Parts: sequence; C-alpha cells; structure tokens
Amino acid sequence: MAETSEGPGDSNAWTFGSKWTTLLLTLLVASFPIILVKFGPALVLRLGSTLGYYLRKKSAGRRAQILELVEADEQEFIAKGGQKSNSDGESENVVAGTARNGQKDAEWDGIVGFFHPFCNAGGGGERVLWAAIRATQKRWPKAKCIVYTGDHDVDKDTMLARVRGRFNINLHAPTVTFLYLTTRSWVLASSWRHFTLLGQSFGSLIMAWDAFSLLTPDIFVDTMGYAFSLAFSKFLFRDIPTGAYVHYPTISTDMLQSLDPNSETGTLGVNAGKGKGAVGAGKRFYWQIFATFYSWVGASIDVVMTNSSWTLDHITSLWGDWRQELGKSDPITVYPPVAVEELEKAVDVSPASEKKRENALLYIAQFRPEKNHHLILNAFAEFMSRKTPATKDAKLILIGSVRDDSDSKRVYELRLLANELHIKDRVEFHLDAAWSEILDWLSRASVGVNGMWNEHFGIGVVEYQAAGLISVVHDSGGPKRDIVVDINGKPTGFHATTATEFAEGFEKALGLEDKLAMRLRARESAQRFTDDTFAKGWIVQMEELVRLRQSQYS
Repeated sequence: MAETSEGPGDSNAWTFGSKWTTLLLTLLVASFPIILVKFGPALVLRLGSTLGYYLRKKSAGRRAQILELVEADEQEFIAKGGQKSNSDGESENVVAGTARNGQKDAEWDGIVGFFHPFCNAGGGGERVLWAAIRATQKRWPKAKCIVYTGDHDVDKDTMLARVRGRFNINLHAPTVTFLYLTTRSWVLASSWRHFTLLGQSFGSLIMAWDAFSLLTPDIFVDTMGYAFSLAFSKFLFRDIPTGAYVHYPTISTDMLQSLDPNSETGTLGVNAGKGKGAVGAGKRFYWQIFATFYSWVGASIDVVMTNSSWTLDHITSLWGDWRQELGKSDPITVYPPVAVEELEKAVDVSPASEKKRENALLYIAQFRPEKNHHLILNAFAEFMSRKTPATKDAKLILIGSVRDDSDSKRVYELRLLANELHIKDRVEFHLDAAWSEILDWLSRASVGVNGMWNEHFGIGVVEYQAAGLISVVHDSGGPKRDIVVDINGKPTGFHATTATEFAEGFEKALGLEDKLAMRLRARESAQRFTDDTFAKGWIVQMEELVRLRQSQYS
C-alpha cells in the first residue's frame, strides 16, 4: 500500500525528530541575537587571531631569510670599509633620542613595515617616506625597514639611486628591503568606477593581506593614507603597534558640505554642488556612512601624525571622540620635510639676484582637476586686462607632470582657454620638467602661485618661500594656515579665493616697492619645514611605537 502523507493538523508536522530536539533548536534560534551580542566580538577577535597566526606561520620562512640577507649585506658593507652616511647634514642630536622611560633603546633591532605601494612616484609623499626611513635608521641602526611596494619595474639599487638623485636622501642600503605587492590594482580609482572611496578602501585590505602574506612586521606604518589597512592589521595582530602619517583625510566634513550648492563650500572642489536630487541625496548618504566607517578604523591606530593644521582638525573631528573612548593618544602635526636647505644653496636671494628676477608668475602643480589651473588662467587674464605698470612684461609659467592621457587632454584644454582669453603669448607650459629646469624658474620668477582649494599642506608653496618667491595662494588649507603666515607681524604673501582676488594678489605682489624684504621673510618662514624638524617630530612618535612593541614582551 502506498504511504500516505499527513496533513497540517497531524501531530508530527513541522518537527525535527523528537519534540525535545525541536524545543532545543527553537531555543537556540530564539537566543541567537543574545549569543551574537554577548559572544560575537570574542568570536571576531578569535577569527582575527587565527588568521594572524596563519600569516605569521606563512611568512616565517621569508622573515628568517630577510634577516640573514640583511646581516650578510651589513657584513659585506663593513668589509668594503663602508660607514653609514651622515653627510646629508642631519645633526646627531636629532636621532640620539631616548625612550620615555629614559633608557636608551638604540639597540632595538625589530622590523618596521612601511606601507607605501607607490613609493616610486617621486612626490612629496614619497619624500616623507624616505626621510622617515632615514630618521628611523639613524635612531635605531639595527632596525630593519621593509617597504611594501607595487613598483615591480624598479629594483632596490635603482630605487635607492633615484631617492638620492630626486630627494638628496642617502639611505643605509643593507637595512632597507623592498617587498613587492601583486594586488596594487585593487586601489586604483580606475578599478572602481562607482563607489570609489569604498572600493579603494576595500582594495587596501586586499593589499594589506598581500603584504602580511609576504612578511609580518613588528611595527606597521602607513605613509600613504590607507587607514583601513591599519585597522585590518589590528584585527589580525593585536600585538603589532600601528602608525599613520596622514597627508589628506580620505573623506572630510568639507567634502560633505561641498555637496550642498548653498553652503559656503558649495562652489569649491571637484564635487561642488553634486548633492542635488535623488542621486545627490544618495551620494550624501553614502559619504556619511563611509565617514562613519572611516572614524571607526581611525580610532584603532596607535599613533597618528598629520601633515598640517588643516588635516589635523579634520582628522580630529572624525577620529577624536572614538580615539578618546579607546584611550588612544591625540593626533599631532608633524610638518613634512621640504628641500629647504637645498633650495637656499641653489637660489640666491639678495639685492644682486633681485636684478635677475623676471615679472613672472610661477605655478608648479600636476595637471590634475583639483589644482584649478582654470582659475589661475582666468585670474591672470583679468590681471593683464588692467594694464597697470605691474602687468608690463608679465607672464604665467605653468610647470607640472603629465601622468596619462586625461592629463594630456587637460593641458590641451588649458591651452585652448589661454587662447580664448587672449593671453596665450603670455602663458608658457613646461611639461615633466627636470629638477634643474624647476630650479632655474624658481630663481628667475618673482611670484609663486597655488590655486587649489583646501590643499592639505602645500610642499610647492614652501619651495616657493625657500626660493624667495612671493606667494599668492588659495585662502584655505595648509597654505593659508601653516605656510603663508606672518613673520614678526609682517606678511610673507597674499591669499585669494576668486579670480578677481587672485588678480588683485598678482597686482600687489608684482607692484611691491620692496620685494626683497618680503622674499627674506618668506625664506625665514620656510625654516619651519626642514628635514631636521621633520626628523625630530618623526622620531618622537616612532619611539612611542617602539615602546608599545617592547611592552608586549617585557
């Protein structure tokens, strides 16, 4: 006889065997939220520790191999009569600090991992990286500095030679090692056409896993702005201190405000006024959610350094409350190193050099949208239309690198704009100029220009000052708050926001009767941003990271 099925009202319906089994499963399902709240964090921490243990085991062999190679290279270096260079002018007292407990820890020989996937870019961020490694080497001669990079086309010798040539920074080669990442494409903006901020942050997690698979360091430092990678490090390795040097917050309150076309910043930045309509509302919501995530990860970092007062304020507003709850130290500003001494030697600022200065306005910046070259061209056209004595023989020099086809197209559009404004004969474009050509213009030009809204710091503006140029800069960010400030109660340059204000700034700068006095004040102002000043600030924070590491095993 065929089996019959029982209906809904039958006693065995919706059971999982016996009534006791059913009761037990029902209780488990009902109590799952309570279990998740009570034991969820512990389970997450356990998962992170397990994954971290796996990565440590996986990279243990490479760690031993690197230590052997470093020792062998050091012995070979000594055998050849080599000495660790201190010829770059950095004073010994900069690197002879002590830990907070007063005991010397110069014998610390751990591994510091520097997360800088684009270390061959040759910009201001890279100067921070190499200056930080140099200071670390001098403070802890036995420490090993590992650079996680995606620049596969450059080997160690070539990279260090470029560092010497581009930045005049000499590193002790035996204790520097490069580990090459294969996942750098995950953080390229081109890989994330939509939800770029979130995508790149997720990509940084992939890259960090790649880095830790190669080698697990004793201290992990990010010098490019990948805060999510540092939080991921804490998730995997609770005993590894983390440090961040923040050049620019991934998201800021100014960015959120700029979406509103009616706000004070609604006409500034590349996303100005894009908060209108349903799409704009969605973008605002997405950015607010991302800002919350960004605040969480920033709170996990042990030591946070920022490059300017502007960056410090924004990082503090986003990370400050969470960091206080976790008992973390307050972020501080450590100004980035600038080639001030080199420029002072290369560019004369004196009555004699004043006779060689031309009526030229110099703008050194990559041809990127946020650098706002359009604003400067329009301002220069308005300035020239005034036909005052200051406009006589005046010209605008635009120097910058071209990264790709989009930059090339942008330069073409700028040339067209200069033609439309009838100033093409007074505007010069110098693309991918060599340092020697840049130095030449720094010694010949009279005024330095910066048109970017909320430039996080402005290394180029410091270079203007060191070379004795009178700066006319955007009235925002680092150039306003940190660089072009009064010295002894007297100005070192001018601030502007609109094209008309920039035109007025050009008029004032080129029309000064005593230009030399302002040039000398500007050069004095630049002394706050030397390599030595950076090294002192960096070492204080690194000492804290070393102390945290040593406390794990004391």
